[in-house]
Order: sequence, then structure tokens, then C-alpha cells
Amino acid sequence: MDQATTSLVPEVFLVMRAPTKWSLALGQQYSSLGSQPILCGSIPGLVPKQLRFCRNYIEIMPSVAEGVKLGIQECQHQFRGRRWNCTTIKDNLAIFGPVLDKATRESAFVHAIASAGVAFAVTRSCAEGTSTMCGCDSHHKGPPGEGWKWGGCSEDAEFGVLVSREFADARENRPDARSAMNRHNNEAGRTTILDHMHLRCKCHGLSGSCEVKTCWWAQPDFRMLGDYLKDKYDSASEMVVEKHRESRGWVETLRAKYAFFKHPTERDMVYYEGSPNFCEPNQETGSFGTRDRACNLSSHGIEGCDLLCCGRGHNTRTEKRKEKCHCIFHWCCYVSCQECVRVYDVHTCK
Repeated sequence: MDQATTSLVPEVFLVMRAPTKWSLALGQQYSSLGSQPILCGSIPGLVPKQLRFCRNYIEIMPSVAEGVKLGIQECQHQFRGRRWNCTTIKDNLAIFGPVLDKATRESAFVHAIASAGVAFAVTRSCAEGTSTMCGCDSHHKGPPGEGWKWGGCSEDAEFGVLVSREFADARENRPDARSAMNRHNNEAGRTTILDHMHLRCKCHGLSGSCEVKTCWWAQPDFRMLGDYLKDKYDSASEMVVEKHRESRGWVETLRAKYAFFKHPTERDMVYYEGSPNFCEPNQETGSFGTRDRACNLSSHGIEGCDLLCCGRGHNTRTEKRKEKCHCIFHWCCYVSCQECVRVYDVHTCK
């Protein structure tokens, strides 16, 4: 399998790879989604509820797609120094391969960050006025504060969350543990946005005197959401699967494995299967291994050569890089720089 960091705008849904296996899907044919008409019936893998959603709300589908792309890019940033670095696979419907087949921490994070990305992108699109079916939030302003008044366009995050919930959760309707886990982690990602909405303000007046200040509700930067969800990944709660007999048949639910730990809330990630160590390539688990990965020789963390290379050791080579240097600011107004060649030591895992 070839590794690749995707730059495509993905088709956004969960595709069933096998009766109990789920993965995010990417269709290369939808790389231009948003620049040409969308034929909902031609998108493979949509369940009937998603197909109806696509047809009823087709004008926001490019934002839905952009949201998953945003989530994937953030996943790759957050895990850039980890053994599993959120690698995607070229020309494959399940862009992460088998790695999301298991109910692991990694799967929990991908579902959370992708669902948050959809809610975030739809909310931003509405505030920018690119859709006629949504716009600014006028329901939760409340009275203005001292020294400022309401203005601008408050972002309607609740609408974005609703879209994400209706579309991303459409597949998670089975009475099994994996659907329960996916729904929980999807909601944990979306709740992060609502919890971090804040006032953003702009000053008005001569020479920035701020005689008048207008404020509006705004989403946080998506990088901040990624940092927060990465912390939730590190503290994710391990669960056990319980089966119950109900009128509709057997139903699986999740229970915290360790009663003496704090019970997970709706804002916490949950999982119930252990992760592979990702040290060696393994097609069954989706591990690419860490051979030839760049590592940090001076770090004792997971990105350090000892841990990232799984004790196999590392190779060192030197690289010459051309960089701008000795830059001078000239009045007014440009910067002139020289070009310097610098030598760096590059360490990669054996």
C-alpha cells in the first residue's frame, strides 16, 4: 500500500467494509466536489438516509465534504510524531485502510475529529453566506455587555452540529457496540465546538480608538479543537461490551471497564479494543510501521528516536538546505534577504 497525505476534498460518509467493520471513505472522483453539480445517486456507499439528506440539502454537501478534509488534515497534524500518523492510502475507498476496523483509540479520534470538522465547515460556510438555507445565528445573543454591542455575523454552530449529527450518524443505527461507540465519539467531537464558542470583537473609531466595539459569537480555531481532542484521545476511557435482551432482540451497550476511574462523559472519547503498536508493517491491522520515519534524536517522548523506532535504532544523514538569511527591512517597504546553505542532521528509523 502506498502512503499519502490526501489533498482531496473527500466524499463524506462511513462506508461498511465488512458486516462489522467501518471506515471513513474517500472517493478520488469527488476531488472537485463544490465546483461541479453533485449527483447524489452516483456517490457509492450512501445509506438511504444519507441519500435523502444529500438530495434535500445538496447545496451544503460541499461544506460537508470540506469538513472531513479538514478533520483528516488535523488528524495528520496531531499525530505527525506518533507511530500511527493518520496515514491515508491513495486510490482506496477506505482511506485509512483496515486501521479503523478495530474499536481503538485511533478510530475514536478519527470519528471525533471528522464529525467536528463537518460541523465546523458547515457553520463557517453558513456565516460566509455561501448557502441560502442557513446564515447567521440570531437566537443566542442575549443583552450586550459593557462597552460593546452586538454586530457582525454570529456563527450558528448549532446548525452545523445538527448537519453533522444527521449525516455522520446516519449509519450508526445498529444495536451493536461499534455503532454505540461511533455515535458517542462523533458527539464528543461536535460538543467540543459548542463548548468553545466565544465572543470575537472588532473595534471601530478614529485611529483604532475603539469608541465602538461590536462583537459576535464565533467558533474557535480548528487547531485549538484539534489540540483539545488530542488530549481527549490520550485520556480516552476503555469500555467493555455488554449484551442485553430486549424486545427488538440482542442489544450491545458499553460500560466503563474500570469502576474506580471517573465515568466518561459525553465529552470524552471511548474505545473497547487495544491498538496495535504500529512498529512493523501489518496489512491486517493497517500498520505501515515506522521504518524510514524521521525521528527527534533529542526527545525522550514518543517522537524521539528510541520510542518511534521501537528500539531498532536509527540512521543519520546530513542534508543541505537553502534558506533565506540576513534579511533587512528597507524603508519603505520591502525586505531583502541573502540565501544561505545550512547543513542539518536528519535521523530516520531503521
